[in-house]
Amino acid sequence: MRITPLSELEVRYQKLQKLMGEAGLDAVMMMQSADLFYFTGSIQQGVYYVPVSGEPVYMVRKEYTRARMECGLKEIVPFKSPKDLPGILADFGYSLPKKLGMELDVVPVATFQRFQKVFADSAVSDASGLIRTVRAVKSDYEISIMKDAALQVDRVYKRAKEVIRVGMTDLELVAELEFTARKEGHQGITRMRGFNSELFYGHTFSGADSAVPAYLDAPLGGIGVNPSIGQGASYKRIEKNEPIIVDFIGAFDGYLVDQTRTLCIGGLSDELKRAYDDMYRIQNRLKEIARPGVAWGEIYDDCYNLACQLGYKDHFMGSSGAQVSFIGHGIGTEIDEFPFIARGFKDQVLEEKMTFAFEPKAVFPGVGCVGIENTFWVGPEGLKHLTFSDEELAVL
Repeated sequence: MRITPLSELEVRYQKLQKLMGEAGLDAVMMMQSADLFYFTGSIQQGVYYVPVSGEPVYMVRKEYTRARMECGLKEIVPFKSPKDLPGILADFGYSLPKKLGMELDVVPVATFQRFQKVFADSAVSDASGLIRTVRAVKSDYEISIMKDAALQVDRVYKRAKEVIRVGMTDLELVAELEFTARKEGHQGITRMRGFNSELFYGHTFSGADSAVPAYLDAPLGGIGVNPSIGQGASYKRIEKNEPIIVDFIGAFDGYLVDQTRTLCIGGLSDELKRAYDDMYRIQNRLKEIARPGVAWGEIYDDCYNLACQLGYKDHFMGSSGAQVSFIGHGIGTEIDEFPFIARGFKDQVLEEKMTFAFEPKAVFPGVGCVGIENTFWVGPEGLKHLTFSDEELAVL
């Protein structure tokens, strides 16, 4: 288990302070778990207060002693109520901010209103874009953890090839893979920022189930075990000559990687084999064009146009009518981070040491899905693999 070094935490809040100054904010206040972990190394219930200059203050309601153990920051103090915050800030020589940033993309309205009463004279705006911009570029420390997560997910994939058999249910396969992941140190929880975006270890399913759409903003859905979940593996039994998708999130020491591999028993139809080869071709196109300074949206357009040229306009990234407008998503402490390899993002560009997953997939309703996904980091001259499992269509 890693404890985030103080040197990491200092660089992170200093980068945020620079962006805050450019945006005209006096302070930013964070409460969401993923942001707290990134900026403090802990997710204890409380408020992380970052002034535009000076030391940040981590004010902890529960559990203060754990925060002291896990967080290397200098200023960590207990508090009981939002009403305590002005006094605590005054003790550190901070007056109440005139312009305050909060995570308005994720903080519940009721929580926001409680804190708004305390900061009644502050103009509150959304600081989530600044926070996510800082988080998008990873340090060597973070990339090293993601490499450990990639080792984990490779062992999961190898286990899939060992246990898949005709007649086992998708749910039985998932149980085997999750058991393997937990033994390899998987933290169990994978975080997504989007509202109502829930995901466990990922998506594993076979045949026609892999082409069933769902509410989640993802190319694949699956039936799931009941409508309260509405996605993922079901009780369907695996058969010969159908695609099996293992889309698995590795999660180690707070960081995630995303990898998809396609398997089958006995072989696939020529149409599905050709589609798999074409998805692999689209991934190779990504590697040719993605490098620092290239716009996220330009990468999307190039790869999407190639998919259409290859004949997958109605099958790419979802079944017709349920397709998503992205091919890749940033990943780190959350699954849906910056950058987005998605339609419309023409003003945002790749930067060195950004990390993202790229997942070209072809979906055929009533038949199934084939595709590939890897997590990359952006090097000075182009992309570097984090996930590395064998990319060949696995015929068992």
